[in-house]
Amino acid sequence: MASAISANRAELLAIATSVATEKMIDRSIVIEAMEEAIQKSARNRYGAENDIRAKLDPRTGDLRLWRVVEVVEEVEDYFKQVDIKQAEKLQAGAKVGDFIVDPLPPVDLGRIDAQSAKQVIFQKVRDAERDRQYEEFKDRAGEVITGVIKSVEFGHVIVNLGRAEGVIRRDQQIPREVPRVGERVRAWIMKVERQNRGPQIFLSRAHPEFMKKLFAQEVPEIYDGIIEIKAAARDPGSRAKIGVISRDSSIDPVGACVGMKGSRVQAVVQELQGEKIDIIPWSEDTATFVVNALQPATVSRVVIDEEESRIEVVVPDDQLSLAIGRRGQNVRLASSLTGSAIDIMTEAEASEKRQKEFAERSKTFEEELDVDETLSQLLVAEGFSELEEVAYIDISELAAIEGFDEELGQELQSRALEALDRREEAQREQRTELGVEDALAELPHLTEAMLVVLGKAGIKTLDDLADLATDELIAKKRGGEQRRRNNANGPTEVRRERSERTEDKGGVLGEFGLSEEQGNEIIMAARAHWFDDEPAAATPASEEAADADSSQ
Repeated sequence: MASAISANRAELLAIATSVATEKMIDRSIVIEAMEEAIQKSARNRYGAENDIRAKLDPRTGDLRLWRVVEVVEEVEDYFKQVDIKQAEKLQAGAKVGDFIVDPLPPVDLGRIDAQSAKQVIFQKVRDAERDRQYEEFKDRAGEVITGVIKSVEFGHVIVNLGRAEGVIRRDQQIPREVPRVGERVRAWIMKVERQNRGPQIFLSRAHPEFMKKLFAQEVPEIYDGIIEIKAAARDPGSRAKIGVISRDSSIDPVGACVGMKGSRVQAVVQELQGEKIDIIPWSEDTATFVVNALQPATVSRVVIDEEESRIEVVVPDDQLSLAIGRRGQNVRLASSLTGSAIDIMTEAEASEKRQKEFAERSKTFEEELDVDETLSQLLVAEGFSELEEVAYIDISELAAIEGFDEELGQELQSRALEALDRREEAQREQRTELGVEDALAELPHLTEAMLVVLGKAGIKTLDDLADLATDELIAKKRGGEQRRRNNANGPTEVRRERSERTEDKGGVLGEFGLSEEQGNEIIMAARAHWFDDEPAAATPASEEAADADSSQ
């Protein structure tokens, strides 16, 4: 019997050591799992109502089993309580209220419900293994890791990373790349999340950061920080662009990334399944960077709208298709690289647009200022585009225009102010017809034109406006991503569809360019009436008067 017990002890410790080594977790966790399994089996034998504890000595394998009972004067629960007389037998000096130990005979491990114990141990070990995996990988997001493809499930690739498994979702794979079980694969760790079924390690081969990390591995200057990849954009499996800059004037960043006879860039291209990579010099000057980003197309002119974060690029007629690229790929990558929407047009289109704008502005000045066509065109040629510019500019600047004098300048300013008054009056009437309350007109920063827009959006009372968040009021509205995306499908239709889809993302007054501070002031002023009906806090004087009355 003694030898059997000894063998049993040795077997328990051997199992604990084996499992801990295999799963790469602490041996004490396995011992604890075994104790829980034994406790569960003992409760099945002695009764689940008992508070049974088990302790397995990690050195000798000795197993102790006991139940915890409370000392009471009168026993009500025979499973968890004992009287003082019985308690004295178990522990000398026991008194009412103490919790004492009642030793139990060892459970014959041969009769333990093996399946139940196994489940408890497996669950505990599995939880410990998941915690270990999460702790090991939680700080490794952003690294490139190599693994072996374990399986492909519903298009998602499961990768064996040695001590854990990662997944490359379908949208993070390189198109047309066929994963094969058993192949080694490199990927970028996007993120590591703790989930109910264990840590989820999400990998990517399509993310621009993966390409940047590959260049850092192939180009020592990038790894050392001498060359920096400032921007990257990818159309996975097809084409990519990176903008690079050198902190050492003696090192050409583009040449360093290309390598001798293209060796460095080709190593990255092969890893990315033949993805063509354009390496361009990065520049702080946005216009220069845009010109570089649209290579190999030649750019004639760049016009930047910083407020709308849009860039208008003019190219020669024969460069249009090259600038747009196949299915809009070149301009799409350039837009992603620069972080701005890019509108591409030919010289002819740009000329037509300028002529149209010139004619529209001239017509406005001619009608609003009651001047002849020559004078209105002269104002536009001098750079005036709005009535406000004529009305509020310094008179000396108007007088300095060739053919103008101070008297003419004053007359033009007077007519511009009158025109603005007429416009405002018309907008006030329109706002009234829409049912917008006069109280809104008293709020700061709001003009009659803004009130008309609010009225058309159904915002007609202080409460309507007060219910808005600042972003809902002032966020800029965004139009299409590119003016031309796919020439084959008709660029005009694409532009209109995208503009309509994104227009609602802006604030109601997004077109007026209000700042966040101004938006906050408008909203707070609209909410002020909510607090008018609240009782005023008692003043010190009134409190003193109340105290005096009570004392009398």
